[in-house]
Amino acid sequence: MSLKLRLTVMNFLQFFIWGAWLITIGAYWFQYKQWSGTSFGAIFSTMGISALFMPALMGVVADKWISAQKLYGLLHLAGAAMLFCVPQVNDPHTMFWVMLVTMIFYMPTISLAIAVAYNAIKRDGLDVIRDYPPIRVWGTVGFIAALWTTSLLKLETSPGQFYIASAASLVLGLYSFSLPPCPPTLGTQEKGRALVDVLGLSSFRLFRDRNMAVFFVFAMLLGAALQLTNAYGDTFLHDFAGVDAYKDTLAVKYPAIIMSLSQVSETLFILTIPFFLKRFGIKTVMTISMVAWFLRFGLFAYGNPGPGLWMIVMSCVVYGMAFDFFNISGSLFVEQQADPKIRASAQGLYMLMTNGIGAVLGSSISGWMIDHYYTAADGAKDWHGIWTAFALYSLAMAAAFVPLFKHRHDPHKVVPAHGVTDLDGA
Repeated sequence: MSLKLRLTVMNFLQFFIWGAWLITIGAYWFQYKQWSGTSFGAIFSTMGISALFMPALMGVVADKWISAQKLYGLLHLAGAAMLFCVPQVNDPHTMFWVMLVTMIFYMPTISLAIAVAYNAIKRDGLDVIRDYPPIRVWGTVGFIAALWTTSLLKLETSPGQFYIASAASLVLGLYSFSLPPCPPTLGTQEKGRALVDVLGLSSFRLFRDRNMAVFFVFAMLLGAALQLTNAYGDTFLHDFAGVDAYKDTLAVKYPAIIMSLSQVSETLFILTIPFFLKRFGIKTVMTISMVAWFLRFGLFAYGNPGPGLWMIVMSCVVYGMAFDFFNISGSLFVEQQADPKIRASAQGLYMLMTNGIGAVLGSSISGWMIDHYYTAADGAKDWHGIWTAFALYSLAMAAAFVPLFKHRHDPHKVVPAHGVTDLDGA
């Protein structure tokens, strides 16, 4: 099996696990379990909470003690066991803790998968920016395949979605031990840096560079935007089931499939990343992402499952650009700028900012805002107001990012392997 195919299988299964339940857990929660919306918001926060410390911590473990592909496999095996237990939970408060442990095992695997792939690609003499996106696109294909499997098998409100995810996690956990080796690169013998390395603070030296600090702050703000669409997109379409004019429309009957158009769009925009990143640079690409988030939310604000379905579809189309141009391009930029010795830690730091701090802020602040300003006494939500507020947030990000991020892109310059910083503080 070729290297690219091996990494393709890894990415496919990585996001198949998530896609089997991430978009549909809301329907399971409200329609199958009939639990409250307040406790549901806490469930989505488990992803952000676990991403606050686990990706960075596991990145340090992979950089110092355990080969990344082996640690990756162990985490997926543990995650498979937890996903299998999820349907057995009959209390929303217990569910929070079970999902938190599940996410503690899953969230660090995202950055570890990136570290394993980047290491293997470079060891094979390939170009990460050119060769990684066509491999990563299969992760999105896996997410779509899982989403469609859950929807077409009528498992959106069923515990079956978690059993599918558990089985995929088990397969990936076992498969991981056959992946190309990604051995530890840091040694405790490095005097003068031992305490910093053990605490996992080496990657935080990236913040000493002003542009990297600004980049990470805006990556965090974009992570909040991603959390908004994950938490409320499917619920938004489900709410139209209570409107007679829309209850029999395709978007209401199969909301997960409609939302999967966002991932279809991802597969297309991922393949454009090498061109945009090399031709225009990270500043332009990130700015495009912010404008795309503005369009994503703005189109949702005016769309509906009837005559306005085209707006929802277009929102899903621009989502691919919004997500890929900050998430995938951002991880590639971090890879370029960080010392290879802290590859896993640097990717863990990026996960911390986007899916950790950004996700927690996005879920908590948006939840408070929606409850206080956009929810009527009978529980009905003002979706137009909600999506408009999110759109203005994205537009404000773009307006601030352009003057603050000073990175200059030279399309003819080859970025050195050690980027802006290394363990010696150079």
